Amino acid sequence: MESKAAPEATTQKRSFKKGPGLLISISIIGFLAFLSVVLWINWSKPRKQVETLSPELRTIIDHIPGKTDALIYVGLKDIRTSRLWKEVIPDSLKKSPLFKTEGRLDTLLKAAGINPTEDLDTLLISFKRTGFREQNFLGVAWGPFSAKLPETFLKKNSSATEKIGGYPCYELGPKLWLCSLGPRRIAIAGSRNMLEGFLVPSGSFFQRDSLSTALIGKTVYKSHLWFALPSAVWTSGALQSLTSGNKDMKTVGNLNSIQHLALSVRLNDGIEGESEWIYPTRRAAYFASTFLWGAIKLSEISGTRTTKQIKHVLDRIQVQQNLESVVITTNIPIEFFKHADQKQ
Repeated sequence: MESKAAPEATTQKRSFKKGPGLLISISIIGFLAFLSVVLWINWSKPRKQVETLSPELRTIIDHIPGKTDALIYVGLKDIRTSRLWKEVIPDSLKKSPLFKTEGRLDTLLKAAGINPTEDLDTLLISFKRTGFREQNFLGVAWGPFSAKLPETFLKKNSSATEKIGGYPCYELGPKLWLCSLGPRRIAIAGSRNMLEGFLVPSGSFFQRDSLSTALIGKTVYKSHLWFALPSAVWTSGALQSLTSGNKDMKTVGNLNSIQHLALSVRLNDGIEGESEWIYPTRRAAYFASTFLWGAIKLSEISGTRTTKQIKHVLDRIQVQQNLESVVITTNIPIEFFKHADQKQ
């Protein structure tokens, strides 16, 4: 008998373009995408090398009493020597008030003939909330004050004088104390306790206030302008002020969730700046950076209401999530500002 060979079974290969294979492909791609996002969120990105504090400034900061809600530094003398200041900044802006003074301090500055915009070389100021609303402060200013603030003027305008830590101190108002630290340096405080804590320091600020110390370490540029805001209230207020002219920007980046902020700017052959927004979680920082990056890119698209000049500025802004932080950097060359002036 002849035996019939069984027909060979035809094997069908599983296709990844349809049916169950397509679902498997989508699942794998989705898992890989999710894994890449998780790795990106938890990957510590490289940082710029930060400038160090000068020994003099480090000593001054180390004497700040207690902890601070906001620490602000302005190096006007260094800013005035920059090319941007000399070649681009208009005279009207150079002569505009650096900050608004009021009350007793404003009266004394006018009586002494002091113009902070012209007479101030450097300013370091620390703010500290002492009650529900009361905001105390301590400031150290460098400049040619000795001729405009002689001992006779201070005694005449003070209600009390005493030596604290070996320095003559003057109570110039209910919430205003002043101390001369030398021919070119003075300390101003909102209370006697703040001034005494600075002149007779107890412990080290850098060891006492680890959060502020970490934020100072995040400021890349130390010579022109920088500030560290450990307080969420100060951070929220600063960002609300920066975005007050743009209602849409208030919701971008989830500004209300930012806990701490550090910013630094250097003016030389243009503007270099970096700001770090610190969120409570890495996931919050990732979504904030994504939304912020998307908002910038959408504003750059042709056809939007954004002017061409602003688009060029936005093109120089980089946004990156780094663990719990959103790091925003910019580098705008001086030629950009000169070109803008020529067009006007």
